[in-house]
Amino acid sequence: MELLITYDVSTTDAAGVKRLRKVAKICEANGQRVQDSVFECTLNAVQKEKFVHKLSEIIDKDEDSLRIYRLLQPREKYVEELGRELELDLHDPLVL
Repeated sequence: MELLITYDVSTTDAAGVKRLRKVAKICEANGQRVQDSVFECTLNAVQKEKFVHKLSEIIDKDEDSLRIYRLLQPREKYVEELGRELELDLHDPLVL
C-alpha cells in the first residue's frame, strides 16, 4: 500500500529536537521525503504495523502530531504534483 506520512514534532526543547530527528530517520528508512516533514512510503501490511509502532514509541502524544494517509490507486489519478520533481521515483526500475 502507498502511504503519505506527515508529522509535526514540537521542537521547543532538546527532547523535541531529538524526537524530530528520530521520526525523520524512521521515515527516511521506510520511504522517500517529498517535503520537509512529508514522506511517501510503499509498505505491506506487516511493514506498516512495524513502522507505526516504532513511530508511536517516539512521538509525544501530547505535543506532536503524526498523520498517515493511504493513497488511492492508481496514484497518477489521485495525486497531482506541481513544482520540483522528486529525485527518485520509487515506481521506476532502479538501475545500478
